[in-house]
Amino acid sequence: KVVQDYLEILELPELKGIIFMQTACQAVQHQKGRRQYNQLRNLVKDARHDCIVFANEFHQHSYLPREKGESMEKWQTRSIYNAAVWYYNHCLGQMPVVMVTEDEDAIRQYGNETEGVFVISFKNYLDNFWPDLKAAHELFDSILQAQRERESESQENNGKEYPEHLPVEILEAGIKSGRYIQGILHVNKHRAQLEALVRLQGFGGKETELQSDILIYGARARNRAIHGDVVAVELLPLQEWKGRTVALCENETEDKAPADTTSDPMPTGKVVGIIQKNWRDYVVTFPSKEESQSQGRNAQKILVIPLDYRIPKIRISTQQAEALQDYRIVVRIDSWESTSVYPNGHFVRVLGRIGDLEGEIAAILVENSICVAPFSEIQMSEMPVSSSKNPWKVNPEEEKNRLDLRDTHVIFSIDPQGCEDVDDALSVRTLPNGNLELGVHIADVTHFVAANSYTDVEARARATTYYLADRRYDMLPSVLSADICSLLSGVDRYAVSVLWELEKESYEMLRVCYNKTIIRSAYKLVYEAAQGLLDGDTSVVGDILELKNLDESTRRKKLAELVWAISKLTDIARHLRAKRDSCGALELEGVEIQVQLDDKQKIYGLIPKQPLEVQDTVAECMILANNWVAKKISEHFPHQALLRQHPPPRQEFFTRLRECASAKGFSIDTRSNKTLAESLDKANDPLDPIVNKLLRSMATQAMSNALYFSTGSCPEEEFHHYGLALEKYTHFTSPIRRYADIVVHRLLTAATLNETKRDVKDYVFSNKDLQELCRHINNRKQAAQRAQKQSTKLFRCMYFKDTTTETEKRCIADGVIYSIRTNGVLVFVPRYGIKGPAYMKNKEGLVISCQGDQRCEWKPGSLHRFQNKITSTTTTGESVTLSLFDHITVKIHVQTSRCHADTIKLEIIRNAPYQTSDTEVSQNFHVVKPDLAKEVSQSAEEAQHAQEKAGVEVIDEDCREYCQTKGASLYQLLEEIKDLALLDVSADIRT
Repeated sequence: KVVQDYLEILELPELKGIIFMQTACQAVQHQKGRRQYNQLRNLVKDARHDCIVFANEFHQHSYLPREKGESMEKWQTRSIYNAAVWYYNHCLGQMPVVMVTEDEDAIRQYGNETEGVFVISFKNYLDNFWPDLKAAHELFDSILQAQRERESESQENNGKEYPEHLPVEILEAGIKSGRYIQGILHVNKHRAQLEALVRLQGFGGKETELQSDILIYGARARNRAIHGDVVAVELLPLQEWKGRTVALCENETEDKAPADTTSDPMPTGKVVGIIQKNWRDYVVTFPSKEESQSQGRNAQKILVIPLDYRIPKIRISTQQAEALQDYRIVVRIDSWESTSVYPNGHFVRVLGRIGDLEGEIAAILVENSICVAPFSEIQMSEMPVSSSKNPWKVNPEEEKNRLDLRDTHVIFSIDPQGCEDVDDALSVRTLPNGNLELGVHIADVTHFVAANSYTDVEARARATTYYLADRRYDMLPSVLSADICSLLSGVDRYAVSVLWELEKESYEMLRVCYNKTIIRSAYKLVYEAAQGLLDGDTSVVGDILELKNLDESTRRKKLAELVWAISKLTDIARHLRAKRDSCGALELEGVEIQVQLDDKQKIYGLIPKQPLEVQDTVAECMILANNWVAKKISEHFPHQALLRQHPPPRQEFFTRLRECASAKGFSIDTRSNKTLAESLDKANDPLDPIVNKLLRSMATQAMSNALYFSTGSCPEEEFHHYGLALEKYTHFTSPIRRYADIVVHRLLTAATLNETKRDVKDYVFSNKDLQELCRHINNRKQAAQRAQKQSTKLFRCMYFKDTTTETEKRCIADGVIYSIRTNGVLVFVPRYGIKGPAYMKNKEGLVISCQGDQRCEWKPGSLHRFQNKITSTTTTGESVTLSLFDHITVKIHVQTSRCHADTIKLEIIRNAPYQTSDTEVSQNFHVVKPDLAKEVSQSAEEAQHAQEKAGVEVIDEDCREYCQTKGASLYQLLEEIKDLALLDVSADIRT
């Protein structure tokens, strides 16, 4: 194909030393006719070119017979490559051999198969070997432009660009018979022009059941289906199956993927029909003026470029292109005819200027179909009245129907800094019989939001509160979410409480009850303050507002009471967690980054959120409540209860985890959640704690999504929650910000009604309606997660883009390799929680080379990939190898784009770890506690029991005078010694 299309360029006298394979020459004769074949012969005979023809099909060592069923093109390509490899070996590897082809499959398959034999496209050949040959580049551009014009003419002549979709009745019959397979199309955002996967929604006949996704390769096979559409797919013959590309790739809109090898072939198919179009509003940008002028004669019709790489360009008619050149706008797709390369759409509205914060946030919301319009007047008219002058008060009539806990329980909340929508609180106390009572108290939102009211309908549509990096959009009006329903300290609130009686020593459950209650939270704590009290740090007392302005005696008494409660809750939580661990509960790893903003919403820091034990304590109590409520509502409504399931992941998704773990000598058993949890606990490198974090992160990525479902939609054995190791689970503890919890509150109310004041139908959906509602809530929850991630990425890019000579150091960081690709590696940057590609081969074909000081630069050479490492070898013989879990130094860049969101790019600058201060290391790495600490913690619990029986006060005279704490246990003492051991004493000596 190269010879056929670019023969004019090959005739340029500067081009020399070309070998034409006999196979390629015969292809020109058969496909292009005698005229071009003669032109080729004249080129070969021209002495200025030093060209030869190699009769590869008549040479014993390079001849390859054509295999049965193999296409002519595939056989020809294979023959040429085989001859190139033989010739390279024949020359004893003294010079590289370059095979030039436009066959993208061949480039991916053979690109890095043989060291010294390069398989590249014609454009790459010109760029890398003849960069200064201006005539060749101009001619190449001219040929490409002519090809584009021919395609455009074909489109204007109403030529069929895509096959027609099959009628719905044929699709439905085909799916039932197993001929076609139904699923959702997911386009690969890194290779949007070539690769898409169809995630199976259901299986056809038994003969066509598959255990993996279906690859859709190329735009024609996708047949006008857009990311998110429900499609019908026909499998291709086995010999036409392809593998996914395993190379790193830029997010580019070019039709060509990078030259690289592919993974093992997987089921491959083509779209034969669209069952459900999931088109939405799309954020787009007009092309630059230069691109607009080159699009065609009709200036009113223009191709706009979607923000999402997975969406094709959209043709719209507008006269505002020039005026809106620098704006993000919203368009909708109207149709996509089989005669058109691109879909047709229309202009909807303007969002904001490119790069403007509010415009980019608006784009994120539109891309995720999030509506944040203000609550309407009729919705606000349903709200109770509450103001600083006239605060909301408990209704005396309602008070009679609720259990009053205001004077009997010390209730407190523990939340992140700045939290306003406090929907859960905790309590623990000793009962008269010596047992303990654990309480989880949840805001009673449903008392103020009646079923099917205007506020309820709006909350159902929103389904969740949307948290972005710098703001939130509430599911409920703020008068409820931040005031009347928020369990703030010192005020009366309605709640739904779950109370357990626990055996005082073993913490075994003896009794549980569910009640509508009235509570008055005593403390509104933040995680850091609660953790400080748990650790015996008295310096955090000043941060607890409720303890200020008290006399010394009262303050000491209340503080001792609070510390006891937090410690006791932590003990109970440890017991609960240990019980779930024994059943296979997983401790997975996620990367959460806290964006620090100043008063002007300008970002000044990125900090990984540090795990605190008190967070686990709160989480464990919430899990307990959700578990028991799930059991209660499913017992009463076996076919109409809303639960949350987490199906076991598919075993093939664990392949990368097992391979990476084996590189460090660990064996990961993924047969069950229990064996997986035990394996992950053992896969701990004492010299590098980040290894365990990365392995747990890989396990997290392999997991299926947890989903809401109706108990009537599947058998009870499928209710199981894999990650939490619980048979039944739901969401009950956050009704202010999740509509699923509102549904569960109503179900719990119906299940625990002593006297039926209202019909149960007012509280319960039918199974069919509940299934539909669950689909909607699942969709909105995923949209909320995407929006949160995208907003964090937006601020992260702003942070690294806004660098000066003083802040340049922030862009240099330590990175850890966690995946090997054919042209680079994937790197995790712990300091900022960034994961991204780092190329070892750039667009010019140069590879990474490291100098004596381990600094890297680009040089000509080649890459060779192994399972757990990748080696870069320059043409001068220098070699550098990077392996899994190696620490390297990377520089963080921001790649800007007019039409797409800015992205973070990583560049390897040193083949060695980045040296950071000890304090920074301690902030960024959370060390998994060894078995010794677990053993010592048992003595800690015994010491705490002894302290409680002896009635020892938490703060004594020595503590107040010298600011010293008396350690409660041997464990605490060892923890303090460990912290001292981390101090850089040598640094102090040098100064």
